[in-house]
Amino acid sequence: MGNSTTASGAPAPAAAPASASGTAAPATPGRPGSTRRMTKKAPAASSRASGSGHAERVFLVQTAFAELGGSAHGPGEIAEFTGLDDSVVYRILQSGIYQRIFERVDRGLYRLRTSAAQLAFTALDHRLDGAQSVLRDLRAATDGGLAFLYMVAPFSGAQRQCVDMAVGDSDLAELGMTPRDVLSVTRSLRTGASGRTILAYLPEVLQQRVLAEPVPDQAGPGVYRDNDALVESLAEVRDLGHALGYEECMAGWNSCAAPIMWDGSIMGAVLLLKLKSVMPVAPDNVIEATKEAAAELSRYGAARPDAGRD
Repeated sequence: MGNSTTASGAPAPAAAPASASGTAAPATPGRPGSTRRMTKKAPAASSRASGSGHAERVFLVQTAFAELGGSAHGPGEIAEFTGLDDSVVYRILQSGIYQRIFERVDRGLYRLRTSAAQLAFTALDHRLDGAQSVLRDLRAATDGGLAFLYMVAPFSGAQRQCVDMAVGDSDLAELGMTPRDVLSVTRSLRTGASGRTILAYLPEVLQQRVLAEPVPDQAGPGVYRDNDALVESLAEVRDLGHALGYEECMAGWNSCAAPIMWDGSIMGAVLLLKLKSVMPVAPDNVIEATKEAAAELSRYGAARPDAGRD
């Protein structure tokens, strides 16, 4: 948790978001706190598979809602994004209403139904069985570091939450970690090595939402307050595969984090935390152990290469 320096070995997501391709550029010098708006290209139909199958077209429409961001979209906007014909998109949306996949929220505007969230929860069921063992191994490999598992918050694509930890007999309150730290400071993707690690791989529309948020009042002295510097740090995370934090969330604590990627999408981050007095700079063995823990949890969520074969 702090201004980051990073090492080598970035994971290569299968389909990096627009902002993960290096297009996120700083704002014009002299205008701190702002970033240059990035233009999201609509994927051309020719860049995708042929689209001849009805099922494939339905999946393209569903994916468009997730990648476009925002609360609702019209058939024309979805057609432009997917490269499909307007009439095809309209028929899919109408059929999806009856199948409880989409819902019409206003004249000409549609959104995914909450049933889509249920599908996601079903897909995630049991994926993280064994995470506690991975975190304990990380703690042992880093000479008693505090290991945490952060995941993208299920009801907000621009926040995170701690879902597991391995801290041994440590009393977090005695270590200076209050409930406010957990529920306020560490929830923001602006702060901490794990927050910035997740933010680096999110779609550009969600990154812009986070960049527009204020820095949490309780953040540590090393937090990034300038958006230009924060955007530059995200490029480092993508290039190097991890982030190092120096007193970002809390004074006196440094950290290392690495991304958890499932099927090319960011799902969370593994965080290794140590007192600044013990770890003024993260050594190579801490970086590699953290990245290996994240890689192991990434394998938990990856689709099996032989899945669906006879």
